[in-house]
Amino acid sequence: MTVTTTLEPKGKLGATSVVNGPEDEPLSWESVSWLSAESNVRRLRQRIFTASQAGDFKRVRNLQKLMLRSQSNALVSVRRVTEINAGRKTAGIDGEVALTGEAKADLAEWVQRRAEPWTARPVKRVYIPKRGSAGKQRPLGIPVIADRALQAVAANALEPEWEARFEPRSYGFRPGRGCHDAIEAIFQAGKGGNGAAPRRPWILDADLAAAFDRIGHDHLLSQLGTFPARELIARWLRAGVVEDGRFTPTGEGVPQGGVISPCLLNVALHGMEGAAGVRYKRAGSDATFAAPGSPVLIRYADDLAVFCHTRQEAEQVKARLAEWLAPRGLAFNEDKTRIVTLGQGFDFLGVNVRRYDGKLLIKPAKAAIRRIRERLRTELRSLRGASAPAVIARLNPIIRGWAAYYRTVVSSEVFGALDHYLWKLTYKWAKHSHPNKPTRWIVRRYFGKFNKSRRDLWVFGDRSSGAYLLRFAWTKIVRHQMVKGTSSPDDPALAGYWAARRRRGISRLVGPASLRLLQSQSGRCALCQELLLDADHPPQTPREWEQWLTVTRKAMIHNAITAQPDGPPDEAKLRLLHAHCHRQHARKRKSPALLPASEPTGLA
Repeated sequence: MTVTTTLEPKGKLGATSVVNGPEDEPLSWESVSWLSAESNVRRLRQRIFTASQAGDFKRVRNLQKLMLRSQSNALVSVRRVTEINAGRKTAGIDGEVALTGEAKADLAEWVQRRAEPWTARPVKRVYIPKRGSAGKQRPLGIPVIADRALQAVAANALEPEWEARFEPRSYGFRPGRGCHDAIEAIFQAGKGGNGAAPRRPWILDADLAAAFDRIGHDHLLSQLGTFPARELIARWLRAGVVEDGRFTPTGEGVPQGGVISPCLLNVALHGMEGAAGVRYKRAGSDATFAAPGSPVLIRYADDLAVFCHTRQEAEQVKARLAEWLAPRGLAFNEDKTRIVTLGQGFDFLGVNVRRYDGKLLIKPAKAAIRRIRERLRTELRSLRGASAPAVIARLNPIIRGWAAYYRTVVSSEVFGALDHYLWKLTYKWAKHSHPNKPTRWIVRRYFGKFNKSRRDLWVFGDRSSGAYLLRFAWTKIVRHQMVKGTSSPDDPALAGYWAARRRRGISRLVGPASLRLLQSQSGRCALCQELLLDADHPPQTPREWEQWLTVTRKAMIHNAITAQPDGPPDEAKLRLLHAHCHRQHARKRKSPALLPASEPTGLA
């Protein structure tokens, strides 16, 4: 079709030898060109997206087969599960992980060239604290490392096909989308216009009961159609669970710890907007405004909010959705599903949405504030007897992460209240550390104008090192710019749009010094030359923001020396590296040449 030919990305992969690599050469993990591998995968994803968007499913299947046997995809997938993902050091039931370069290279070669059909292994059941529910835990299924790598390979083939089909207001577990997009979409749907009351003041605030654990296998597999790895996915779904040494077969659901599980959840829930009766004025990336008389459904994974004109419409939408969910093995969690007005308000993704005197305000939820206060209190209690630098090192990542997540909503008052609460906690900690010292001595030792760029006189810090505790209120409130319509990073026609999104957003949080380095390196890692700040997969929770910002700060290598083949090393220079590239760099005796700094050119 003409559309397919027009939108094909430049530099497309035409020869399988480029993708699959040479047959007989042994793979060296340290010599892999990650820039080339990532580019190959990205272009192939774009070709799958383009073919799916044009409705050419025969071409989609052929390209997916190419992706499944691609050496670049195997390398990128193994790197994802062994270097980037948080659970890279967590083993499945076989107790195996891949931490050395040789083990990763062997795994990548096996993933690409395995001759026999793979029998999926059962997942290992572990429990982690459930977010937002004190004392409750949620099950997590940990696949073996081989299954994780294969799932990452399959996800790169499956995801772009569905990215071309997914609905505009689906934000969970999708590249380029996140919680902040869903929160901004809720604001746009409920704010009203020019001081007028909103057209859809009734809200169906709904939650699906154990969505991951109850997805019907038959319906999900029928949704996948003739996807080349469909039978492999079926084996993963039915592989079973091992808990405390006991095996349990799985007749429904997908393991929450699987790499491909979030994509499968979105596939299973695709079509929810249509079932609720949502209609748009325009289609595609312009699908921003709902048609008159239509409800608005905003979904993040298994949490959803439907904006309706009347209570009767909200009840009708709930009934239609319950009927639509039943064949998929899913149902509403009635304890968490209710119909409310915007005046009453509701909580969604850690924020509270409510109209105050005719104005819609989105603030941090009371439960989220209670959790952060409890965490700060617990951390400082555990730090009794520790030094001031230890307190600062422990609390600053928590403050950064929580403030980064809530910087896009009405948080100034909450930030100020948390700063006051944290001051009381640190003063109490200081009094406990020096019970026989007077108040004036404690104040002179621990409090002062440590941050020279601000006028705050009561900042907690360490006078010997100059380190100080951050404040929530120092984080500037910035309005998040919502992703447009059905826009996807896999769409080659929107490359400029996604490049612009990378240049802003996350880069605002790394500080002026790091931002200058990002610009001098064109936003790329000095070792692998891939993008440092991936706008396609932003952090989704305060904890994830905390971890991301911590890793970003640790990735600043202050004395990364460029080794020259003949002659002395260059002058030590500051460089920004990926954390996983830094780990690999530190293990090697000889440093590879780093990407030289250049004049600021913007983030690619």
